[in-house]
This record gives sequence, C-alpha cells and structure tokens, in this order.
Amino acid sequence: MIGVQLAGQLKEAGLTWKPALGDRFAIPDRDLDDEVFVLSNMTIEVHAMPEGPVIGFNGTTEWALDDVEMDETVWLPREDQLRELLGGTFQQLRRGPNGYEVLIDLLGERREFTAATVEGAYAAALLHLLAAAGLNHPLE
Repeated sequence: MIGVQLAGQLKEAGLTWKPALGDRFAIPDRDLDDEVFVLSNMTIEVHAMPEGPVIGFNGTTEWALDDVEMDETVWLPREDQLRELLGGTFQQLRRGPNGYEVLIDLLGERREFTAATVEGAYAAALLHLLAAAGLNHPLE
C-alpha cells in the first residue's frame, strides 16, 4: 500500500478519485494520519450532498466522525488500481536489484521507475504521466 504522503502527491498532481466499495483512504491533518479507512456498504459510504460528495461514517465504527468532505481525504489506490491508471502506457513490471521496476511507454519514450514496493513503482510512473498530462485533464 502506498503511504499518505505519496498518495497526497498523486492527488496534488491531478489524480481524481471516484470512490468505489473496497477503496482505501486516509484523512490527513486531523490526527488520523496513521488510520486507513475502507469504503464499505455497511459502515463507510459516499453520500451525494448539494455541496458535493461526503464520506459518511455509519454506526459506531468511527464514533468521532459523522462525515468528512471528499477534499479532506486522500485515496490510497491499490496495486491493481495504479496499474489500471497507467493504461496502455504500462509495459512491464519486474524485480530489479534496487526493488521493483515499472516500465512505461509514453508516445514512444520508454521510461523506468524503481521503488522498494510494487505500489511505489506504479505510483512513481503515474506521477510522471500526470505531469506529462499537464494537469489539463485529470486522469480518472
């Protein structure tokens, strides 16, 4: 799983989140940085409100929270979600001497990204794609 800091970099780079059941997220800057929450149809759900979507905490699982606005959260995408976001640019994942290596091809330019974890390597490649997209349109 990627950390809150790397997830925050993806968010700042323009990655948008369309919440789905099973998605993990964090709520930074509210003394909850070390807590990972999971969207579930029984305890944590997304509610459409006039001011925008909010994440509601149902029941007693998080007694200190009723709901939190989406922009206060940071999505922690899973390995499969990161790979899917790379789309057709993704070429290869391999284990290298310095960790995991993700190879992408963007308009004929091959780039390699290395990190200690698979998710970290995927996230580094995705950061590169977001920067290449120029923030004109967030990847979804």
